[in-house]
Amino acid sequence: MQMGPGAQKTSESSSTPGNGTTPEECPALADSPTTLTEALQMIHPIPADSWRNLIEQIGLLYQEYRDKSTLQEIETRRQQDAEIQGDEDGSPTGEDTPEEEEEEEEPASPPQRRAVPQICLLSNPHSRFNLWQDLPEIQSSGVLEILQPEEVKLQEAMFELVTSEASYYKSLNLLVSHFMENERMKKILHPSEAHILFSNVQDVLAVSERFLLELEHRMEENIVISDVCDIVYHYAASHFSVYITYVSNQTYQERTYKQLLQEKAAFRELIAQLELDPKCRGLPFSSFLILPFQRITRLKLLVQNILKRVEESSEREGTALEAHRELEMVVKACNEGVRKMSRTEQMISIQKKMEFKIKSVPIISHSRWLLKQGELQQMSGPKTSRTLRTKKLFREIYLFLFNDLLVICRQIPGDKYQVFDSASRGLLRVEELEDQGQTLANVFILRLLENADDREATYMLKASSQSEMKRWMTSLAPNRRTKFVSFTSRLLDCPQVQCVHPYVAQQPDELTLELADILNILEKTEDGWIFGERLHDQERGWFPSSMTEEILNPKIRSQNLKECIRVHKMDDPQRSQNKDRRKLGSRNRQ
Repeated sequence: MQMGPGAQKTSESSSTPGNGTTPEECPALADSPTTLTEALQMIHPIPADSWRNLIEQIGLLYQEYRDKSTLQEIETRRQQDAEIQGDEDGSPTGEDTPEEEEEEEEPASPPQRRAVPQICLLSNPHSRFNLWQDLPEIQSSGVLEILQPEEVKLQEAMFELVTSEASYYKSLNLLVSHFMENERMKKILHPSEAHILFSNVQDVLAVSERFLLELEHRMEENIVISDVCDIVYHYAASHFSVYITYVSNQTYQERTYKQLLQEKAAFRELIAQLELDPKCRGLPFSSFLILPFQRITRLKLLVQNILKRVEESSEREGTALEAHRELEMVVKACNEGVRKMSRTEQMISIQKKMEFKIKSVPIISHSRWLLKQGELQQMSGPKTSRTLRTKKLFREIYLFLFNDLLVICRQIPGDKYQVFDSASRGLLRVEELEDQGQTLANVFILRLLENADDREATYMLKASSQSEMKRWMTSLAPNRRTKFVSFTSRLLDCPQVQCVHPYVAQQPDELTLELADILNILEKTEDGWIFGERLHDQERGWFPSSMTEEILNPKIRSQNLKECIRVHKMDDPQRSQNKDRRKLGSRNRQ
């Protein structure tokens, strides 16, 4: 087996087994290997039957695994935050104390068990294994006495990617065998309905099966996993387009499912019956339908977790970066596929509702989408003390803000909107009014540098709350400076939160949050909203602060930012030169 640079460098720095272990104390090391590489060469591969038994014993469906895993990530961060805060006067930022390192090197002690991330939570009453280090082959080999703590964590990260794929395959197979191929289901659904509801899920299942098989073969080569990101890269680049097809159908899939539930009693009854089967473990049919989208996004995060743990400038880092970039392109294509389907219908609907008092502006465009819409109050008349006392100081207007265009309307009977002004989004400027008293609370100035009449126009607009005012200002002028600096500035401290309750965006300017997401705070309002930037994909949007909890320790915040910068760093010439060598090494292993 070819060991990666990370393992080789470990052997250079540690010529004897860790923790002072002697050959007499560890029978597996009786031949007294002098280097890590020599020790690993003595370790036998995992028997295929043993590995298959492990996979079969995975009892959690992917939905259950995913929830448990993300909740554990949240709890692990809380513990790290508390531990570092409690030791605030100890070691420098980003460095472990000698005492902490010693605790991590003692596999049998309770502190070490807490220190190793509990990332593979596939255990259940009928399953024996939690972690890579819990495999009997690992326990009996003595390899835990040789590997450095960081290498053990890397092994756990790669092990989670493999075992979670097995859990995902099990759930996806249930969607096909239990729901899609049910004989009554085939009779109830018209072929066109079945095609929209299940799309190309069989293609996705077939790719997952082949992907899992290759990962299994890699695991069987040696109990110490050499790499998995080269396999991820190959499948992301050559086979994961099936995910884009499936996820792009999501809008029509959701609509068809709702219609079938409403219009076909036989379908509704069958789904309820199938959901009660013990195989489904109380999970709804809809949770199986969204599995492919959840998996492709989670897979990217799992590769990020590996990338954070490989040695910098090593071969394994280059492979992980390539895999991550390919997955990022797949995820972006999936997101764009979903948005394209929903945006087209939305733009057609908006166009039908508009009546132009000015020269008509074509609304529908393939490169245009809605960012925000809603009602604001426009201040009428000159800003004098007399008009401030009148009841008709403000009148309602309605704004449609697209990615490249602002349309200003008044709502008229019949669910219609009369357009009286417009401007390019790039020609908008906003300014907040401060300390203007209760009457002008939540008021801001909107300037159109060039409106529909080719003139400059100014509107004084009042929002219903502080958060609504901030959200409009952020959307209207995206380059306007926020209260806090964004991740892209590369400053190594910024207010941060982690998501502790999932949130589904209700408006185009909001951000859907998944459990354990980490976000930089760019703007906060007094009425409980945050404008944030998610670290793992730099997506921005608003969300309720009640869905998150703040990360208070600056060392943890700095560590999160450094890890993200590393994940997203650009290609360099050396990495490009290593690309061909990595591909050759992958072929040699195969």
